[in-house]
Amino acid sequence: MSNYIEEMKAKAAEQKKTIVLPESNDKRTYKAVEQIKKEGFANLILIASPEDIAKYSEGADLAGVTVVDPATDPRTTAYAETFAELRKSKGMTYEQALTILKTDYTYYGVMMVKMGDADGMVSGACHSTADTLRPCLQILKTAPGVKMVSSFFLMIVPNCEYGENGKFVFADCGLEQNPTPDKLATIAGTSAESFVKMVGAEPRVALLSHSTKGSAKHDDVTKVVEAVKIAKEEYPQYKIDGELQLDAAIVPSVGASKAPGSEVAGHANVIIFPDLDAGNIGYKLVQRLAHAEAYGPICQGLAKPVNDLSRGCSAEDIVGVVAITAVQAQG
Repeated sequence: MSNYIEEMKAKAAEQKKTIVLPESNDKRTYKAVEQIKKEGFANLILIASPEDIAKYSEGADLAGVTVVDPATDPRTTAYAETFAELRKSKGMTYEQALTILKTDYTYYGVMMVKMGDADGMVSGACHSTADTLRPCLQILKTAPGVKMVSSFFLMIVPNCEYGENGKFVFADCGLEQNPTPDKLATIAGTSAESFVKMVGAEPRVALLSHSTKGSAKHDDVTKVVEAVKIAKEEYPQYKIDGELQLDAAIVPSVGASKAPGSEVAGHANVIIFPDLDAGNIGYKLVQRLAHAEAYGPICQGLAKPVNDLSRGCSAEDIVGVVAITAVQAQG
């Protein structure tokens, strides 16, 4: 596990938060629970039936972990009432809400976060991103003053002089397919906030394009130019610039020649991609070719933190994302 994740664990331990894990039908969850318990940087709630524990835990030591069984927990009826009320406009009844909460532990976990019984949730080892995020968007919704939920990857590039000593936030590489200028501006602002929280340094935000400062003309370029204008107005506290090609964004000599006078060009540590194709391709190129660590997609903009895992994740990956989620929950 990287030094960065060790830093996140230490930060999480300073102000311990309670993280809920709903995937009790997966052996990796129990391995992660034992490791987190041993390291003591977060309190854990495991949503599990006695049958799940018997079948999947392989005798894991769950002493000190709160185990919640939706079928018998006294809070389930109150959760169902609240859930039905939240989805009333979509025609949901109390009976439907109760059935969902008893059978879909991801929904139950999100309700625990909504009701303040947990500070955050980590799921996705055996659920798709859509299945992890759907309950969040239905129940938690966006944070006050934030228009949308997006995602970012925290990239740790070894032996790299660019960014913040090789640390970057890349967004959006996991959720928003083809953002409008307005949405792109929101992604830029929330990613800057995430960078402060995750790295603890000043963000320098570059909105990427195949053009730098008017070197090419196209509707795709115009979209980024408009997004930069909106982002600068809405987030004046951050250094934001664009449109910039990738080399102009991160290489000081190229930034100085292609965008002289820019506070961001050549020194960007928050990289905003124009669409999901570019973002997804970009983070995977860096991950594979530069042997970078890629943590994410980490959600931003939700009222409370819920994070998605890759279905190919290891137990150690779960531990790392729990540490990140616990730090996000410190607010």
